Amino acid sequence: MEEMEEELKCPVCGSFYREPIILPCSHNLCQACARNILVQTPESESPQSRRASGSGVSDYDYLDLDKMSLYSEADSGYGSYGGFASAPTTPCQKSPNGVRVFPPAMPPPATHLSPALASVPRNSCITCPQCHRSLILDDRGLRGFPKNRVLEGVIDRYQQSKAAALKCQLCEKAPKEATVMCEQCDVFYCDPCRLRCHPPRGPLAKHRLVPPAQGRVSRRLSPRKVSTCTDHELENHSMYCVQCKMPVCYQCLEEGKHSSHEVKALGAMWKLHKSQLSQALNGLSDRAKEAKEFLVQLRNMVQQIQENSVEFEACLVAQCDALIDALNRRKAQLLARVNKEHEHKLKVVRDQISHCTVKLRQTTGLMEYCLEVIKENDPSGFLQISDALIRRVHLTEDQWGKGTLTPRMTTDFDLSLDNSPLLQSIHQLDFVQVKVAWFAFDPGSAHSDIIFSNDNLTVTCSSYDDRVVLGKTGFSKGVHYWELTVDRYDNHPDPAFGVARIDVMKDVMLGKDDKAWAMYVDNNRSWFMHNNSHTNRTEGGITKGATVGVLLDLNRKTLTFFINDEQQGPIAFENVEGLFFPAVSLNRNVQVTLHTGLPVPDFYSSRASIA
Repeated sequence: MEEMEEELKCPVCGSFYREPIILPCSHNLCQACARNILVQTPESESPQSRRASGSGVSDYDYLDLDKMSLYSEADSGYGSYGGFASAPTTPCQKSPNGVRVFPPAMPPPATHLSPALASVPRNSCITCPQCHRSLILDDRGLRGFPKNRVLEGVIDRYQQSKAAALKCQLCEKAPKEATVMCEQCDVFYCDPCRLRCHPPRGPLAKHRLVPPAQGRVSRRLSPRKVSTCTDHELENHSMYCVQCKMPVCYQCLEEGKHSSHEVKALGAMWKLHKSQLSQALNGLSDRAKEAKEFLVQLRNMVQQIQENSVEFEACLVAQCDALIDALNRRKAQLLARVNKEHEHKLKVVRDQISHCTVKLRQTTGLMEYCLEVIKENDPSGFLQISDALIRRVHLTEDQWGKGTLTPRMTTDFDLSLDNSPLLQSIHQLDFVQVKVAWFAFDPGSAHSDIIFSNDNLTVTCSSYDDRVVLGKTGFSKGVHYWELTVDRYDNHPDPAFGVARIDVMKDVMLGKDDKAWAMYVDNNRSWFMHNNSHTNRTEGGITKGATVGVLLDLNRKTLTFFINDEQQGPIAFENVEGLFFPAVSLNRNVQVTLHTGLPVPDFYSSRASIA
């Protein structure tokens, strides 16, 4: 029963309902909370003036949205608010659904009656804090709303099962714990409220005050009060009005507004509605069972995702380590080549050093010998050897002049490592899309006029106006391609194909707002459209049986369209990034079927690789 607790709490004060009343929108409010959110409305908005003008159709007239816009949030006493209310006298600083409630214009009278039962200001308006529908009260005020005694009984049983402390029913702010209950008034009081609202004097002196626990038991054992008619407070409900879907009394049938309506026995309708509720609960129970199984599946997916993530990370690390190992092996091979070149250069230079050293020693010896010969004074002896020495000197000189004094090897290494292709490959290293995305149209986000069939792969529309339907899957990266075949094409309409954000407008042609990028096409030509801007008129249209292809390349941030396997115009849109959903807009003259799970066209893949 713990899940039920939120159903038993007031959306304004956040506590269990105290004397709940039923609004015409079927939501509930505490009587005290209902009074706290009452506000004054202009005289022209009163029920009397509306009925006088012939616009009233019921006791409570919902305000038109344009009229409600005349009032500011502060004037209306109600509005959406994300934080805490600034007024310290609000009954609840922040209600569970984020509704801000302003204090009443005047404090409720300090009597022994519930503040909500006191008279309300004339021409008061109340806004439901859950559905935000506003209505103007008639002269009955809050007394015109029926009390939800069934909800009171459920809350009482729930509190008994939880042994929860009973709260005072008259506290204006956060209710305090009740200390007594009056059996005659059937009201729980804390000590301050008892002294203020139920003094032990006058007629109240004869009332019996009991402890809250005893009062709860006596309330449970006592017969429940029969609900009375809101129009005739002294009459009990005896019949059920089928047209108004509400219990009525015999006076309503005799002289009230239900006199000409179809009515049925209250007991019979009670049994019928109980049966209908039981049948509805059976269906809801099946959905709840499916939801529980789905939650189990999602929790299993969390565990599976964690396991797959660990496995995938290990695989990724292994692949990167393999690349690093291959690079290290290649590095060793290249270093070996450098070392080989190094040894070769050293050998050549060392050989040349050795050769030149020997040659220089021979030359030096010849020079010294010739100098000693020149010192001799024997002409005949000198002339006998001079010719030979002169030839040897010239020959030796010639030997030094034939490149002998030029290094046979340079000091530079004529090697250059070309690493740019590898660096480019590293920069392009990324995950490939292993699986091609498959998806269908999404009934949950589509306009209500869209008609689905063929497992949500085929759509048309019941309206002559353009309506938008999105795919179930959104894309934020990768390259994706899908096609739509035109099954029916009557009267030359302009269906639009493309992508959109999840919050795109659903009741206009795709591309009319800034949340969609589309191509709309008739039987002769097409245009690209985004934010209601039309560009790139291109000849060539569609007929029954035509195929429209949509290519979303989020790697290159482009969107391209095709008709019958031919590109339609240039690249439609560039610099597209974010989360996109496949989208179509059409009217009743068009029916299309979606084909997904398609690979990117070969001609585009080859062109992209070249680019």
